[in-house]
Amino acid sequence: MTASMTPSAAPRRPLRRRLRPGIALLTGVTTMTFVPVDSTFAHGFAGKRFFPATIATDDPFVADELSLPTIASRRADDGTLEQSASIDFSKRITTNFGIGVGASYLRLRPADGPAQNGFDNFALNAKYLFHKSDEHETLLSVGVDWDIGGSGTKRVGAESFSTISPTLFFGKGLGDLPESAKFLRPFALTGSAGIGLPSRASSTTTDDSGNVDTEQHPNILKLGLALEYSLPYLQSFVKDVGLGEPFNRIIPIVELALQKPLNRGGGPWAGTLNPGVLIPGKLMQFGIEAVIPVGKTGGKTGVVAQVHFFLDDLFPTTLGKPLLGR
Repeated sequence: MTASMTPSAAPRRPLRRRLRPGIALLTGVTTMTFVPVDSTFAHGFAGKRFFPATIATDDPFVADELSLPTIASRRADDGTLEQSASIDFSKRITTNFGIGVGASYLRLRPADGPAQNGFDNFALNAKYLFHKSDEHETLLSVGVDWDIGGSGTKRVGAESFSTISPTLFFGKGLGDLPESAKFLRPFALTGSAGIGLPSRASSTTTDDSGNVDTEQHPNILKLGLALEYSLPYLQSFVKDVGLGEPFNRIIPIVELALQKPLNRGGGPWAGTLNPGVLIPGKLMQFGIEAVIPVGKTGGKTGVVAQVHFFLDDLFPTTLGKPLLGR
């Protein structure tokens, strides 16, 4: 879900529309809805540790959740302004197994020439949480993502072939550190490792002059890491250092999303480094991050923001509960 902001390698959680007009609205809605995080709610917890929903990388937990919207803006190396607005919805089938769907609308505005608009390929995913340790604040999950080839708009770069990405996810809080290292306990690390497997190894196109061009579609190694320091955890479970609103519920975070072609011509590592802040509440979360390219052809620095709803806390007896089991 994360490399550059080009349509073919855009993060699964990138947002795709103009950012500036939406920031005031997102901030206002978020502020009205926020209350301090309550650990009696189920979303993203392992023991006392709350794992927030990350933006550029995927989460290790299974939950009923909705990201609406995620918006991003970034300029490519050739001067094209790439903007996006995305929606991601996940639903638990059982307590530990869930499925999800994602859609992104792209707007590409070249430095010279008309703008191109359209949907990127739609995506389906499934995830199973197979290990959870409350004592050690640990989560382990496996999942698979299906980027549905041909479901998007070709003029904005949506691929004609599908990509299946089996992935391993983890989350680890440092709350089990000794008293001598208590101020490190608010740290947590989440991450993922997967391989994108295209349905076609190559594709051939012919231009109007009859010239044939063959494009290789390599397998892609995808890595994601998110390092966060939870000020709510610091205040509640380490030491009350006197932080007031809104600082007592901010989680500073740095995400790293990388990918590398493994065969069929290969290629260098590419991706983004995303420093920012997440502000979770009981029912929803707001996040904003810078998007800093990693690699020589990663484009310019951009910005991404997200409003994320915890459906399992908003609607615990209806939409937010597993379809099967308790």
